[in-house]
Amino acid sequence: MNLLLIDDESTDFAEAVRQKIVAFNQVQWQGLSRKNLGLKLQDSEGKLLAGISGKTFGNWFLIDYLWVDESLRQQKIGSRLLLEAELKAKARGCQFALLDTLDFQAKPFYERHGYHVQWIQQAYPETGSKFFMVKVL
Repeated sequence: MNLLLIDDESTDFAEAVRQKIVAFNQVQWQGLSRKNLGLKLQDSEGKLLAGISGKTFGNWFLIDYLWVDESLRQQKIGSRLLLEAELKAKARGCQFALLDTLDFQAKPFYERHGYHVQWIQQAYPETGSKFFMVKVL
């Protein structure tokens, strides 16, 4: 058998590898799966104004994104979304929340809501920092 090492930067290839890892992990996790959790704020015409999205997975609420339109910032909308999403995650049995944020994004916001830095990735992507934060729900 000849083995060939081939460059492949395609999204399809990355997804295929991801699916292989997911399948392997599923055996180890005995059926646990990630379940999407999302909340959005939109106007009467359906325009997205703010939202939070993530997944619940076992004991964990994994927050992927929290965004508020610039025109609505500093009005506690992000806080409302975060707290409501945390309540939904707790109702699903989550005991902890995990997120990451960049040095120019929302670290102080999350700290005000009880998150603390678990780990800092320095020099990300070149000169900044990426903060991995957790909270006991």
